[in-house]
Amino acid sequence: MAAPSGAVSCEDFAEFQELLRVMRTIDDRIVHELNTTIPTASFVGKIDASQTCKELYQSLMDAHTSRERIIKNCIAQTSNVVKTLREEREKAQDDIALLKQLRKEQTKLKLMQSELNVEEVVNDRSWKVFGD
Repeated sequence: MAAPSGAVSCEDFAEFQELLRVMRTIDDRIVHELNTTIPTASFVGKIDASQTCKELYQSLMDAHTSRERIIKNCIAQTSNVVKTLREEREKAQDDIALLKQLRKEQTKLKLMQSELNVEEVVNDRSWKVFGD
């Protein structure tokens, strides 16, 4: 699946996760994609398997690159928010609401960073299946 058009919102983690889930559809369906890409004996002459495999390979590469870019972009944005909140917190040590907001953003940042690990597992699985 191609990258979504427009800017990605990193503020709502649930929305961010849903976007990644949708973008990972190609990886979730890799076995099906390969089964429909590689022709059976009766269709060998009608379908160019090497071209179809190249297209699937390129689709996987594009999907992986797009997701990684989105994840890293959101991590950078959230890191900046955390940095700003920390600076504000140093100035207003007794502001409980600010502390809660900082903790919330730190948690979101950790969850986004963990998505990089999830992405690595998803990508490795897809390339293993594609290679087999």
